[in-house]
Amino acid sequence: MENTTEVLEQVIIKFAGDSGDGMQLTGTQFTTTAALLGNDLSTFPDFPAEIRAPIGTLAGVSGYQLHFGSVNIYTPGDTCDVLVAMNAAALKANIKGLKKGGTIIANIDGFDPKNLRLANVAVNPLDDNSLDGFRLIKIDVTKLTRAALSESGMGTKEIDRSKNMFVLGFLYWMYSRSLDASIKFLTEKFSKKPEILDANIRILKAGYAYGDTTETIITRYHIGAAPMKPGTYRSIMGNQATALGLIAATQQSGLPMFYGTYPITPASDILHELAKYKNMNVRTFQAEDEIAAICATIGAAFGGALAVTASSGPGIALKGEAMGLGVMLEMPLVIINVQRGGPSTGLPTKTEQSDLLQALHGRNGEAPMPIVAACTPSDCFTMVLEACRIAIEYMTPVMFLSDGYIANGAEPWRFPTQADLPKIKVDFAKDKNGGEKYLPYKRDDKLSRPWAIPGTPGLEHRIGGLEKQHETGNISYESDNHEFMVRMREAKVNKVADSIPLQNIDNGNESGKLLVLGWGSTYGAIKSAVIAARAQGLDVSHAHVRYMKPFPKNLGSLVAGFDKVLIPEMNTGQLLGIIRNEFMIPAIGLNKIKGNPFSATEILNKIVEVSA
Repeated sequence: MENTTEVLEQVIIKFAGDSGDGMQLTGTQFTTTAALLGNDLSTFPDFPAEIRAPIGTLAGVSGYQLHFGSVNIYTPGDTCDVLVAMNAAALKANIKGLKKGGTIIANIDGFDPKNLRLANVAVNPLDDNSLDGFRLIKIDVTKLTRAALSESGMGTKEIDRSKNMFVLGFLYWMYSRSLDASIKFLTEKFSKKPEILDANIRILKAGYAYGDTTETIITRYHIGAAPMKPGTYRSIMGNQATALGLIAATQQSGLPMFYGTYPITPASDILHELAKYKNMNVRTFQAEDEIAAICATIGAAFGGALAVTASSGPGIALKGEAMGLGVMLEMPLVIINVQRGGPSTGLPTKTEQSDLLQALHGRNGEAPMPIVAACTPSDCFTMVLEACRIAIEYMTPVMFLSDGYIANGAEPWRFPTQADLPKIKVDFAKDKNGGEKYLPYKRDDKLSRPWAIPGTPGLEHRIGGLEKQHETGNISYESDNHEFMVRMREAKVNKVADSIPLQNIDNGNESGKLLVLGWGSTYGAIKSAVIAARAQGLDVSHAHVRYMKPFPKNLGSLVAGFDKVLIPEMNTGQLLGIIRNEFMIPAIGLNKIKGNPFSATEILNKIVEVSA
């Protein structure tokens, strides 16, 4: 039968299987190819919570959802059009997220009696008509992979590792995609292992040929390029964008970077990425624990480096005392918190926005610091660069908030040239040469103290965690001085508001019946929901806060211009409480703490309810 081609605007695919089935790699490769073809896209990797969960069980299912299209894409999608299920557990865990009438591509070998038992499935769903509401494509991926490599001389275990390439090749055929980008990736990855390279390319092509030569499906699909601003784009994940933003800060400030950290999910990839850029004056240091990491970073800041440390919630708790030391010393320091589900170890591979109050208050004493938050993967570049600027210009530690959804998600990024980036002014204190007495806490118009590099003649001064005397920096236990310095440090943080943009409305009017106010990774879901609500004729607007402390100067007047304010958050209502307290408005919360991001439908339903 002749194949026909159908043009689609957008498609959502969920790749699901065991952790060892290579679903993250498969999804990433499809994503890269989609980006190269000019599709707009958004992704959501869904990692199992257990590092080595038993093979074939629900706990071991790893997923990767990709939403791509020829239209603007803001989220990975609420429900998927296509579900790739490599075994029974993957199908059972994800079938609820597949649209009625959607397509299931099932690996037959993953539904044998053993896999059914491990997934606690009594009857094989591929044979009992329970999937009649879907289009079911059954492929014995394992058998076909082994047949294609039967003469390779490789063992069965090694051969089976290539079966994800068969699925990828089949999907490339199904969606009229070229194999070239993946072949280039495989060639670079396995250049020193020619037998593995040959096996993966052969299986990739075998999957493509299977679609081309069988009558499994007779309709192929075409998704054109999205209407995007002219420029050079790349697909980027949040942690990658964070690393590149830090590197940009080194170039714009002229400072060397010191990145001191201890590996923790989901922040570890920032370290992995930065370690590749030693040629850009970046030094990475993997410490023995979280406390050593931040203390080494404070030392680097004292020595004149762009000093950065990163962690997730549990590690940020351990860094608390040292962050207070950074506040007392008034040293430029950037602390990155890639938030995850908590408390304690909590949900290491799942996302949450539950550390906002920790960022604001999670230190002993009055220890204020500016806080900024990214809202998309590519926004991590912009906002961590901004965190570096604030830290250096105001001589203060700054907290940068991301989360697991942003960190591991990907989207197209129209990256800037160096000329587009802001300069970061660095003003080291000068050699006194026997002149006037050096005053280490004498302040400029930003209330920032001088940055004195150790060893500079005439700039000797005390450091440490004890309270400092105004201007001289000597140790002081005097009560009036302590209150003065506490209020001075708070005033300096508040003064950051002078150099940040006013809050804008992302979509909608400057005033009206309902404002949906968000922060962090809720951006895409809120934007999609507000677009849909406005299409229904509802008077609703969207604003997204990226500067969490201090707030933009006009935020209070902006929220006051709406009859109601709705705040969706992946916590129990942390920004909600702050907005109510700060601006005395009866804001309404929409809260979700399930380890997964909001869907646009969830927020749209709440908008409709609140608007009634």
